[in-house]
Amino acid sequence: MFIGHYAPAFVAATSPKSPKLGALFVAAQLVDIAFFSFLILGVEHMQLTPHATVMNPMDLYDMPWTHSLIGAVGWGALFALAIKALRGSWTAGAIGGAVVVSHWAIDLLVHRPDLTLAGSPPALGLGLWNHPWIEIPLELAFAFGGLWFFVSRTRAVGTAGRWSPWALAIGMAVLQAVNWAAPQPDAVTAAPPATGWLGLFAYGVLAALGWWVARTRRLA
Repeated sequence: MFIGHYAPAFVAATSPKSPKLGALFVAAQLVDIAFFSFLILGVEHMQLTPHATVMNPMDLYDMPWTHSLIGAVGWGALFALAIKALRGSWTAGAIGGAVVVSHWAIDLLVHRPDLTLAGSPPALGLGLWNHPWIEIPLELAFAFGGLWFFVSRTRAVGTAGRWSPWALAIGMAVLQAVNWAAPQPDAVTAAPPATGWLGLFAYGVLAALGWWVARTRRLA
């Protein structure tokens, strides 16, 4: 999934004890932010394999530090500690940490068996990327259902607050459409660093939009 990962962030942001939406958008994708950073640095690896799954060509054969369950929990703990240091609240930290770990649970639905519990077999994944007629509606329901939930429990602050959720929705839709429409390679290739940079760019754009939405809306 891509934009479906933001559903837990939207739900968590409706709690008055939670971090703001922009921070939760970072939390929702922290596992992948770490993965693409490690891909650029050569710490973790993937290759592009034609029809690795029906929906995308990613052969994610080496990602023990980010896409193991214990790794996701570790990133969640680090995020929780950062939020505690910044906000002085263990509750906010725990909420943010839970959103980080939700990434692994949602990935479990769509990945082919390439996720692990602790970096070694068994490999896990239900493989919904091979069933687009299920994955696409599910992803859209997660993402835009989460956005609706957030908007229904907040109120606009000024004119910008009425339009910011629409800007976020458009940004999410456009980036997801690009993700789905990207052509699959014709041969197996090592993933270039550009793959990592493009992923980080997309996450940065949506985190910035999430930050703006949080500044223009308040809990109802």
